[in-house]
Formats: sequence, structure tokens, C-alpha cells
Amino acid sequence: MPLDSGFEDAPALAILELLAAEAPLGRFHELLYRAADPGGERLPPGRRAELERAVQLGLRIHASLDQRRQREAATAALVDMIHDMTAPYDPDTLLRVITSRTRRLLGFDMAYISLPLPRGGSYVHCSDGQTTTLNVGLVVEEHHGLGQMAQGQGGAFWSPDYLNDDRIPHSEKIDEVVRAEGLRAVIAVPIQVGTDSIGALYGADRVVRHFTPDEISLMRSLADFAAVALERARLLDRTRLEIAELESAGARARDTIARTRELAEARIRLADQVLNGCDLHVVARTAAEALGATLAIGDAHGQVLASTGEVPGLAEVLTGRAALEAHAARAPVTPAQDLWVAPVGAGVEDLGVVVARVARPLGSDEEGFLAFVGRAVALQVVGRRSVPVAAGPGRDEFFDVLLAAPVQPSSQIAYQAGQFGIDPEGPHVVVVARPEGGEHGKAAVWAASYAYRRSGLKTARDGCVVLLLPGTDASAAARSVSTELSPLLGQPVTVGAAGPATGLASVARVHQEALRCLDALTALDGAGSAAAMADLGFLGLLLSDDHDVEGFVASLLGPLLEHDAERATSLIATLEAYFASGASPTRAAEDLHVHPNTVARRLDRITELLGPAWQQPGRTLEVQLALRLLRAREVLWRQRDTALAP
Repeated sequence: MPLDSGFEDAPALAILELLAAEAPLGRFHELLYRAADPGGERLPPGRRAELERAVQLGLRIHASLDQRRQREAATAALVDMIHDMTAPYDPDTLLRVITSRTRRLLGFDMAYISLPLPRGGSYVHCSDGQTTTLNVGLVVEEHHGLGQMAQGQGGAFWSPDYLNDDRIPHSEKIDEVVRAEGLRAVIAVPIQVGTDSIGALYGADRVVRHFTPDEISLMRSLADFAAVALERARLLDRTRLEIAELESAGARARDTIARTRELAEARIRLADQVLNGCDLHVVARTAAEALGATLAIGDAHGQVLASTGEVPGLAEVLTGRAALEAHAARAPVTPAQDLWVAPVGAGVEDLGVVVARVARPLGSDEEGFLAFVGRAVALQVVGRRSVPVAAGPGRDEFFDVLLAAPVQPSSQIAYQAGQFGIDPEGPHVVVVARPEGGEHGKAAVWAASYAYRRSGLKTARDGCVVLLLPGTDASAAARSVSTELSPLLGQPVTVGAAGPATGLASVARVHQEALRCLDALTALDGAGSAAAMADLGFLGLLLSDDHDVEGFVASLLGPLLEHDAERATSLIATLEAYFASGASPTRAAEDLHVHPNTVARRLDRITELLGPAWQQPGRTLEVQLALRLLRAREVLWRQRDTALAP
């Protein structure tokens, strides 16, 4: 092979030609070999020394150019890595990108990143180039391994042969992974943000390797880029989280505004209903719908005034500690997880409570709305009390006219009744209530409100309040008045009732019966009790104006009469024989000419039809009286039929 041009005359020119051609290093050494070859084109000593000097300079220039190319490649790789790091990666993805770039850029067999643990030490978060599954997730104890040393010193730390390096505080777990991966050379560089270490970047080879200053510097640059990018990713994640929280807060704010608007509209509806005099049931339904709750309204005596559904333990709430706490706090209280109690009051007067059962906690706006419901109910209750008081004189005068056996034309009575909301043709009962310890004024005020609520009339006479109430059950009306008025006055109230009166023209007559019922209760030492004529048994029959014998007999013996008529039995005759024999089934059987067992079976059947109470002393007397009236009526009917016979 011929020597390069200028070999003999200009060795420097030959070296320049090799450099220009980017010839490999072997071509430079070849020139020296040929210049010293005895069998070749050997140069004189002076020329050979000049050639050796030129080759040395050429090798240095070649090395410098090669190093520059490596730096340019590293710079380009760093630029690519920076570009990668500007992508919107999440922290985990970004760490995997960093380890992959580090391994390829520095030609490592493996690269990985460790992150600190909250209680000290660190763990391998991600790895690139590993051959086993032991590396990722490996926990590195404090003061062990290269990463802990690098983070402690705040600089790079490396070993050309990790397992044989005594400078390193070894850990059996770490050494086991290093052996499994076959690693020899390891370098660790801290990833720092300011003075705080947030992890370590590792590079490792499976051969002994002495890391150059440029490689160490490049590792530090990669760690710095990783720190910046990782902090940026964390800030981005934090920003996203804050944005999500702001969006969630915005949604909650919108929901709150919408809920506030709904409650405001519900307040307006409630106010309109109260001003229009709507029933408490309507108010309760409106409030319950707005709160999504089951709601009940109770008065100061524990009576339920309105309800939208069942509230467990309502009676205890209305009269228990929760109601007292609500009035003491003048605000809603929650005695149980799903229960709220709001006071209903006028000044210091306790008018009752509103009880709401809600399956979720109430917000502050909803709690305020519940307090408003209590005030609305208070206005409704006070309004109900004031309306009858205002209309009281006219209503009282009209009722007094009815009780005085009116001589006015029926059309005029009907017109006046319509003015006061009274049905002139409907059935009514009359209730007379006498407080036993005074308090007549309070009773009269209560009666005005009660009559207004029940669409009736009231008046006061001779220390008693008299009520005309729509309905047919005088006994139930008497009990209802007693149940409500007695606790209010705190003393016994004797209540007598009668009716129903058919049409307003018979009110005066029914009133007289109610007075006789009240007198009978007094004579029977029944002060403080409540009853109607029907509750007094045969006494009611005697005291009543109409003397309804047929009704009295039917109420006591009706089931037996129907049974005998339908099945041709002799239960009435058996019952008469039983009483005539002194309640002896055996003697009754003799009188009836049947077997005693037959009488026993008939008595059992009588008990089934009349109930076991028929054999009680008081009831027995009424049953015997009904039997006597039945037989007396049959005798009179036979006499009448005989007299009419031709």
C-alpha cells in the first residue's frame, strides 16, 4: 500500500489529509509503523521525529474532534430530553421517560430512579433495562446504598465495581438485586429542588466501568433537568387538582345558589298560604316538599295538628326534652341523627313544635328554613285564634238564637248559617263542657278557637261552654273536647254531649239532652268525665227526649235477633230462660226442655255475638232491660193487632 501523499517531504501535510478525511486512528499509527520499517520506505531520523510529532498532534486533534462530536450528540440528546420533558406527562410517566433517556444517552445497561419514603429511606420507583422483577419497588433503608450517600452529600457518587467496593454501606437486599442483575459499575446522582432532595437518578453497567468527568457532569445535568421537569409535573398535577377542586366548589356553589333560590320560593309560598288562611296540612306539605322530609306539627299539649307521614317516636318528641330544648334555644335542634325539632311560639308563649324527619344532614340554609316554618306555623295558629275572637260576637249571637228555639223563618236561619260556614241541613252534635275549678274565661277563649277550627259554633252559659259541632258521633265529640280542654286548663272538665241534631231547628232540643247528660254525670259522681247519652245506657234512654226504645234494644240484642231470624234459632229465648233461672244453665235447660249441653253451646254462641262483656253486672242489667222492653213491645203489638182484627 503506497504511503500517503507528502509522506517523505511534508509529514504534517499527510496528517492534515488524514484528519480531513476523518480517517480512523489506525491510519495514523500505520504512518509511524511504515516510517520505522527497515524493509520499507524508511525515513531519515530527522524526518521520522518530525512525523512522530505530527502524528501525536493529529491524534490529539482527532481525540478533541471525537470528544466534540460526543458532546454535540449529548447536547442534542439533552435537547430531545428537554423536549420530552415539556410534554404534559404525569409524574409517573415522566420518571419512566427520564430513566429511558438516561440509559440510552450514556450507554448504561440499566437506569433507575428512587424516591424517598415518608418515614425515611427510599424505594425504586421505576427502572429501564432491568432483567428481573426484583428491582422496581425495592425498599432502600436509610444510610445504605449509593443513592443515600449521594443524597446525603448533595453530589454524585459512583463505584466502578459495586459489590467489591468497601466504601459503600452495603445492604443484603440491595446486594441481592445487584447480583441478580449482574451489575458492576453504578453511579448515583441526587435529584434536588433547591436544597431539598426529592430522589436519586442511577446508571449501572454489567462490566467494570470508570466514569469520566464528562459522564458524571452529564448525569448531574440529567438529574437537574429531571428535578425541574418533575417539579413542573408535580405543580401541574397540583394545579389540575386545584382546578378540579375549584370546579367542584363552583358546582357546590351553584347547587347552593339553586337550593337557596328553592328555599326562598318555598318561603314565599308559605307566607302566601299563611296570609290566605290555608289549613296547617297544606303548610306542612309545602314545608315537607321543600326539605325533602316527613314533617309533623304538634301543639303545646302534644297533640298532632298536621302531618305528612309517619314519624317514629313522635309522641315522645312532642312532649319530651327535645321540644323544651328547641324553645329554650329559640332555634331548631336535632335530638337524633335524622330528626329536627323547631319551636313554634309567639313571644314567650309555647304554641308547639315542628318535627322534621330527614334522611340527610340539613345545611345552614335548610336549618334556617325550618326555623321559618316554625314562625309561619305560629302566625297561622295565632291567626286562627284571632279570627274566631274577632268574629265571635256575631257567631255567639247566632248560636244563642238557635238555642232559644228560633221563631225566625228557616230561610233566614239558613242564610245566617251560610254566612258563618255552617251547613243548615247537615247533622250536628251539641257538647256542653263545665270546668270544675273555674278558669271559665280561658275555656271560652279556647272554645272560640276550637269551634272555628271544627267549623262549628260556641257560646257560654251558666259557667259552661256550649259547642255546636258538625258530625254524628256525640260520644267521640265529648271525648275530643275533654282531651284537649282539660290539659289546657290543668283541671278536670265535665263534658256532656247529645245528638245528632237533624237540621238547625232541633239544636235547642239536643242542647237540653246534653244538659241532662251533664246533670246525670254529676249525679253519678262522674265529675271530670266525658260522655254522651248513648254512653249512659238505659239512663240515656230515660233521659232522652225521643226515648228510642227500638234503637236501645237493637244496640244490645241486635246480633241475637238477626241470628234467630236468619237461622231459626232460639238465642233470645235461651237468654231469657238463663236470666229467669238465676243464671243457672241446668235449670234453664229444664225450663226449655233441652239438654244442658245445648244451653251451654247457645250461651257460647251468645258470647261470640255480644262479646264477653255482656255478663258483666252493669251490662247484664241493660241486657235484661232490653229483653223486658222487647217482650213488652211484642205484647203491645199483639194487643194492637187484636184490636184491629175484624
